Amino acid sequence: MTDYRAEPSIGARIRAARRQRGYRTTRDLAEALTGTKITESVLENIESGRKADLTLGQFLSIAYALRIAPSYLLARMVEPDGPLDLQNLSDDLNALTASEFDAWLSGSSAGGHRPGSTIERQERHDLDLLRELAATQREITRQEVIHALDEDGRQHQTSSGSAASRLRALREREVDLAQLLESSGIRSQPD
Repeated sequence: MTDYRAEPSIGARIRAARRQRGYRTTRDLAEALTGTKITESVLENIESGRKADLTLGQFLSIAYALRIAPSYLLARMVEPDGPLDLQNLSDDLNALTASEFDAWLSGSSAGGHRPGSTIERQERHDLDLLRELAATQREITRQEVIHALDEDGRQHQTSSGSAASRLRALREREVDLAQLLESSGIRSQPD
Protein backbone atom coordinates (compact mmCIF):
# COMPACT_ATOMS: atom_id res chain seq x y z
CA MET A 1 0.00 0.00 0.00
CA THR A 2 1.26 3.45 -0.94
CA ASP A 3 2.21 5.83 1.87
CA TYR A 4 -0.19 8.74 1.41
CA ARG A 5 2.41 11.16 2.80
CA ALA A 6 4.69 10.55 -0.19
CA GLU A 7 2.11 11.13 -2.91
CA PRO A 8 2.86 14.02 -5.30
CA SER A 9 -0.42 15.96 -5.05
CA ILE A 10 -3.17 16.71 -2.57
CA GLY A 11 -5.68 14.61 -4.52
CA ALA A 12 -3.33 11.63 -4.64
CA ARG A 13 -2.61 12.03 -0.91
CA ILE A 14 -6.35 12.04 -0.16
CA ARG A 15 -6.90 8.93 -2.32
CA ALA A 16 -4.03 7.00 -0.68
CA ALA A 17 -5.05 8.16 2.81
CA ARG A 18 -8.65 7.12 2.16
CA ARG A 19 -7.49 3.64 1.26
CA GLN A 20 -5.08 3.42 4.22
CA ARG A 21 -7.87 4.47 6.57
CA GLY A 22 -10.12 1.66 5.36
CA TYR A 23 -12.43 3.53 3.01
CA ARG A 24 -12.31 1.27 -0.03
CA THR A 25 -14.28 3.60 -2.29
CA THR A 26 -15.03 7.29 -2.61
CA ARG A 27 -18.64 6.38 -1.85
CA ASP A 28 -17.56 4.95 1.54
CA LEU A 29 -15.80 8.20 2.43
CA ALA A 30 -18.65 10.36 1.08
CA GLU A 31 -21.06 8.49 3.35
CA ALA A 32 -18.80 9.22 6.33
CA LEU A 33 -18.88 12.94 5.52
CA THR A 34 -22.31 13.55 7.00
CA GLY A 35 -23.59 17.10 6.98
CA THR A 36 -21.48 18.08 3.96
CA LYS A 37 -22.25 18.34 0.27
CA ILE A 38 -19.21 16.25 -0.60
CA THR A 39 -20.45 13.53 -2.91
CA GLU A 40 -18.77 10.49 -4.38
CA SER A 41 -18.25 12.36 -7.67
CA VAL A 42 -16.74 15.38 -5.88
CA LEU A 43 -14.27 13.06 -4.12
CA GLU A 44 -13.44 11.32 -7.40
CA ASN A 45 -12.71 14.69 -9.00
CA ILE A 46 -10.55 15.78 -6.05
CA GLU A 47 -8.58 12.54 -6.04
CA SER A 48 -8.00 12.60 -9.81
CA GLY A 49 -6.90 16.23 -9.78
CA ARG A 50 -9.81 17.37 -11.98
CA LYS A 51 -11.05 19.51 -9.07
CA ALA A 52 -8.18 21.70 -7.94
CA ASP A 53 -10.31 24.39 -6.28
CA LEU A 54 -11.08 22.49 -3.10
CA THR A 55 -12.88 24.70 -0.58
CA LEU A 56 -11.53 25.03 2.93
CA GLY A 57 -14.68 23.43 4.34
CA GLN A 58 -14.38 20.46 2.00
CA PHE A 59 -10.71 20.01 2.76
CA LEU A 60 -11.10 20.19 6.54
CA SER A 61 -14.08 17.82 6.48
CA ILE A 62 -12.10 15.27 4.48
CA ALA A 63 -9.01 15.57 6.69
CA TYR A 64 -11.11 15.21 9.85
CA ALA A 65 -13.03 12.22 8.50
CA LEU A 66 -9.71 10.56 7.63
CA ARG A 67 -8.34 11.50 11.08
CA ILE A 68 -5.28 13.11 9.50
CA ALA A 69 -3.64 16.39 10.46
CA PRO A 70 -4.23 18.85 7.59
CA SER A 71 -0.50 19.36 7.03
CA TYR A 72 -0.10 15.73 5.99
CA LEU A 73 -2.56 16.21 3.15
CA LEU A 74 -1.39 19.68 2.16
CA ALA A 75 2.35 18.96 1.97
CA ARG A 76 4.65 16.02 1.33
CA MET A 77 5.71 15.64 4.95
CA VAL A 78 7.99 12.69 4.09
CA GLU A 79 10.28 15.39 2.66
CA PRO A 80 10.10 18.06 5.37
CA ASP A 81 12.77 20.19 3.68
CA GLY A 82 11.15 19.80 0.27
CA PRO A 83 9.06 22.37 -1.54
CA LEU A 84 5.28 22.66 -1.36
CA ASP A 85 3.28 21.24 -4.24
CA LEU A 86 0.10 23.29 -3.81
CA GLN A 87 -1.29 25.43 -6.62
CA ASN A 88 -1.83 29.18 -6.60
CA LEU A 89 0.35 30.04 -3.61
CA SER A 90 1.93 33.45 -3.17
CA ASP A 91 5.67 33.57 -3.77
CA ASP A 92 6.35 33.99 -0.04
CA LEU A 93 4.23 30.99 0.91
CA ASN A 94 5.55 28.91 -1.96
CA ALA A 95 9.11 29.57 -0.72
CA LEU A 96 8.41 27.68 2.55
CA THR A 97 9.53 24.10 2.99
CA ALA A 98 6.97 21.49 4.03
CA SER A 99 8.07 21.70 7.69
CA GLU A 100 8.07 25.51 7.70
CA PHE A 101 4.60 25.41 6.15
CA ASP A 102 3.40 23.03 8.88
CA ALA A 103 4.81 25.32 11.60
CA TRP A 104 3.08 28.32 10.04
CA LEU A 105 -0.20 26.46 9.50
CA SER A 106 -0.31 25.02 13.01
CA GLY A 107 0.81 28.23 14.69
CA SER A 108 3.71 26.43 16.31
CA SER A 109 6.38 28.63 17.78
CA ALA A 110 8.72 25.63 17.95
CA GLY A 111 8.61 24.97 14.21
CA GLY A 112 10.71 26.08 11.28
CA HIS A 113 8.67 29.19 10.44
CA ARG A 114 9.77 32.26 12.35
CA PRO A 115 7.26 35.03 13.00
CA GLY A 116 8.09 38.20 11.14
CA SER A 117 6.42 40.75 13.42
CA THR A 118 5.70 41.46 17.06
CA ILE A 119 2.00 40.84 16.46
CA GLU A 120 2.67 37.44 14.87
CA ARG A 121 4.99 36.51 17.77
CA GLN A 122 2.29 37.48 20.28
CA GLU A 123 -0.31 35.43 18.41
CA ARG A 124 2.02 32.40 18.41
CA HIS A 125 2.62 32.91 22.13
CA ASP A 126 -1.14 33.04 22.74
CA LEU A 127 -1.60 29.78 20.81
CA ASP A 128 1.14 28.18 22.92
CA LEU A 129 -0.68 29.36 26.07
CA LEU A 130 -3.98 27.95 24.80
CA ARG A 131 -2.31 24.59 24.13
CA GLU A 132 -0.68 24.60 27.56
CA LEU A 133 -4.01 25.46 29.17
CA ALA A 134 -5.73 22.54 27.40
CA ALA A 135 -2.94 20.16 28.46
CA THR A 136 -3.10 21.47 32.04
CA GLN A 137 -6.85 20.95 32.14
CA ARG A 138 -6.47 17.36 30.88
CA GLU A 139 -3.84 16.73 33.56
CA ILE A 140 -6.12 18.22 36.23
CA THR A 141 -8.82 15.75 35.24
CA ARG A 142 -6.31 12.90 35.42
CA GLN A 143 -5.01 14.03 38.80
CA GLU A 144 -8.56 14.36 40.16
CA VAL A 145 -9.12 10.68 39.37
CA ILE A 146 -5.86 9.75 41.12
CA HIS A 147 -6.77 11.92 44.10
CA ALA A 148 -10.23 10.32 44.31
CA LEU A 149 -8.66 6.87 44.30
CA ASP A 150 -6.26 7.95 47.02
CA GLU A 151 -9.13 9.18 49.16
CA ASP A 152 -10.90 5.85 48.72
CA GLY A 153 -7.97 4.23 50.51
CA ARG A 154 -6.70 2.38 47.47
CA GLN A 155 -3.29 4.08 47.65
CA HIS A 156 -0.73 4.86 50.35
CA GLN A 157 -1.24 7.79 52.63
CA THR A 158 1.99 9.38 51.30
CA SER A 159 0.86 9.36 47.67
CA SER A 160 -2.38 11.07 48.67
CA GLY A 161 -0.51 14.14 49.86
CA SER A 162 1.63 14.35 46.74
CA ALA A 163 -1.42 13.90 44.46
CA ALA A 164 -3.21 16.68 46.32
CA SER A 165 -0.20 19.01 46.04
CA ARG A 166 0.16 18.27 42.29
CA LEU A 167 -3.52 19.02 41.85
CA ARG A 168 -3.20 22.34 43.69
CA ALA A 169 -0.18 23.33 41.58
CA LEU A 170 -2.00 22.43 38.38
CA ARG A 171 -5.07 24.46 39.36
CA GLU A 172 -2.85 27.45 40.15
CA ARG A 173 -1.17 27.12 36.73
CA GLU A 174 -4.59 26.89 35.09
CA VAL A 175 -5.64 30.19 36.68
CA ASP A 176 -2.32 31.83 35.71
CA LEU A 177 -2.69 30.69 32.09
CA ALA A 178 -6.29 31.92 31.92
CA GLN A 179 -5.19 35.33 33.27
CA LEU A 180 -2.35 35.58 30.74
CA LEU A 181 -4.73 34.77 27.93
CA GLU A 182 -7.29 37.25 29.21
CA SER A 183 -4.62 39.97 29.18
CA SER A 184 -4.28 39.26 25.43
CA GLY A 185 -8.04 39.54 24.95
CA ILE A 186 -8.72 35.80 24.92
CA ARG A 187 -11.47 34.68 27.27
CA SER A 188 -10.71 31.27 28.67
CA GLN A 189 -12.34 30.15 31.85
CA PRO A 190 -10.61 27.62 34.08
CA ASP A 191 -12.55 24.36 34.39
